[in-house]
Amino acid sequence: MKVIIAEKPDQGITLASPFQSKKHDGYLEIFPNELFPKGAYMTWAVGHLFQLAPPEHYRPEWKQWTMETLPIIPEQFQYEIEKSKAKQFKIIKELLRKPEVTEIIHAGDAGREGELIVRNIIKMSGVKKPMKRLWISSLTPKAIYEGFKSLLDESETRNLYYEAYARACADWLVGMNASRIYSILLKKKGMNDVFSAGRVQTPTLALIVKREKEIENFKSEPFWEVLATFNIDGKQYEGKWVKDNDSRLKDKELAKKIAEFCRNKAAEVKEVKTERKEFQPPLLFNLSSLQATANKLYQFSPKKTLDVLQSLYQKGIVSYPRSDSNYVTRGEAETFPDILQKVSRLPEYKDLFPLPNPSIIHNKRYVNEKKVTDHYAIIPTEQVTDPNKLSNDERKIYDLVVRRLIAAHYEQAIFDYTTIITLVDKRAEFISKGKQQIQEGWRKVIFHRDDEEDVLLLPEVQEGEEGCVVHVKVKEGKTQPPKRYTEGQLITLMKTAGKFLDNEELEKVLMKTEGLGTEATRAGIITMLKERKYIEVKKNQVYATDKGKVLIEAIGDKILASPEMTAKWEQRLSEIGEGKASAANFIEQVKKLSAKIIQDAIEMSETWNFAGLDTESIQRTKSKTTLGKTVGKCKLCDGTVIDKGDFYGCSNYAKTKCSFTISKMILGKKISQTNVKKLLQNGKTDLIKGFKKGEKTFDAYLVWDQEQQKLSFSFKNE
Repeated sequence: MKVIIAEKPDQGITLASPFQSKKHDGYLEIFPNELFPKGAYMTWAVGHLFQLAPPEHYRPEWKQWTMETLPIIPEQFQYEIEKSKAKQFKIIKELLRKPEVTEIIHAGDAGREGELIVRNIIKMSGVKKPMKRLWISSLTPKAIYEGFKSLLDESETRNLYYEAYARACADWLVGMNASRIYSILLKKKGMNDVFSAGRVQTPTLALIVKREKEIENFKSEPFWEVLATFNIDGKQYEGKWVKDNDSRLKDKELAKKIAEFCRNKAAEVKEVKTERKEFQPPLLFNLSSLQATANKLYQFSPKKTLDVLQSLYQKGIVSYPRSDSNYVTRGEAETFPDILQKVSRLPEYKDLFPLPNPSIIHNKRYVNEKKVTDHYAIIPTEQVTDPNKLSNDERKIYDLVVRRLIAAHYEQAIFDYTTIITLVDKRAEFISKGKQQIQEGWRKVIFHRDDEEDVLLLPEVQEGEEGCVVHVKVKEGKTQPPKRYTEGQLITLMKTAGKFLDNEELEKVLMKTEGLGTEATRAGIITMLKERKYIEVKKNQVYATDKGKVLIEAIGDKILASPEMTAKWEQRLSEIGEGKASAANFIEQVKKLSAKIIQDAIEMSETWNFAGLDTESIQRTKSKTTLGKTVGKCKLCDGTVIDKGDFYGCSNYAKTKCSFTISKMILGKKISQTNVKKLLQNGKTDLIKGFKKGEKTFDAYLVWDQEQQKLSFSFKNE
């Protein structure tokens, strides 16, 4: 008999769905079938059951945030069970120890974090039995069945565990030491707040602060342009005066003189140049590109896009959401005709069929085995669903994924770009630009508006044709500062951080390792920066707060704020995952790095200057009436839940990374402190009236789902 361990309860239930089973407390009993002749037990983690132990677990004095206790470097890292999850671990351990159980199937998410979650459970249980690995990118019944039919040997993915373990220990070391040293030193400067720092969040924040400084230091300057309207043999068009490819004049009087010179003068077409450009359909989505697209179109935060995508994945209608690949293998491509045949029957998409290219199986732009890593691109599965049966947010994301696949089967879009150079009185040159769509191609499926959409269609004129200037004017403008990033652009910026560095070798490293963070972590990093009050998002624009600026000013140009460290870090982690590097050696290097971060901070603190920054407001935020007030016990770790401003969160976060939070605003409704206290004490709030979802409002109780380890709505009073 086998024990199958999934990463989460709903995933475990989905994985067991193709088989007949019976529900028990914390697991399902799968009855004997073709794949499991003796039956199986399906059980699950609830995310991470174990967490790296806090500093005081190793030495009591490490509980104190003092200079004397730094650096905090355990000789050997240890894990401890999250109290609220001990019951589930006990259930798993008892199943693993059953004498009839002869094999374990690791069914965590197919990636390094899923590898760590399940292997930690098995390791901490003390049970040593043969193990196989389920590795799938889709939760359809067919994919699940095929996955169980062709299990991997555990040795094939073991290195991913070492990679994830090394990442967790290294992040703990850097985060714990950097956060403490900067919090201690900044407290001496009068800022009594916790300054969290980390190897991905801090370089990301540094990029945002850098843009903020560019905007603050930008000095807008006026400029003038001369615009003329020409009549060439009855055909009219407008042009812009240029000299040495520059149309902007800093002298208003000179602009007026040029305009006066051109008024009513003869004009001649000096040059007509037409360039035809072909635009291939876009690549299939990976998570970053989907997050950037959803943010641009719908202002979805990266986290929201990932959450919605995860929901669609759990429904079995899209493939694995945290994919970093834009490509598929031949096997997936073979399923496309069947998927698209089902899509063609849906009213939303029927006008896009028949497809210009019925198959893309031989198109290496999409089908490329070498460019598929752990997972292939995000695509709809064969369980094609009518988008109108989904929630509004799910419909939008599902539609993007479906259309991106359809577009891949279309022809390229073709445009002619025309440039006309017109000479006035044989002296003054004017340039006119326009474009014309020759072939719509994939733009029929996905219409991309860009700046070029405003370029006018020009009339057909020939070189040497003559006419005159019928109107001329001077237009004033002002130079504009760089724009703030949107959340979608920030995701793209994190992914391509290497493009912003000069070091050629480093750029190659970054491009190989995808820049700052991974597909799975970038949305979480941005959310973390918001929660820690380092950034604010207003109207989809990302602003650095004074608290964020203070931290980056304090760190300066040291390694902690540079993408260089995290880029090389990700490269080494990738090598560990490939079996080419040692996790132990990597952790030893990070221990030395942690000591250097502390040394750098102490040295820099001597010259800190926060002039122009509102450091008092950082102090004030901690002294608001309710801020820091205890509201109850944490449902995840039994720690203390306190008021943190916009949300209630576990006070153990800085020590153990406990992720328990309750937002003060849920679906447009403010959640009172009284209700939060009741939720933490009794597992349920009073009836809350007026939740809003789209156009609808509803009344419900907020309840804590212990099995799912999350908040949910209840519509009945029990």
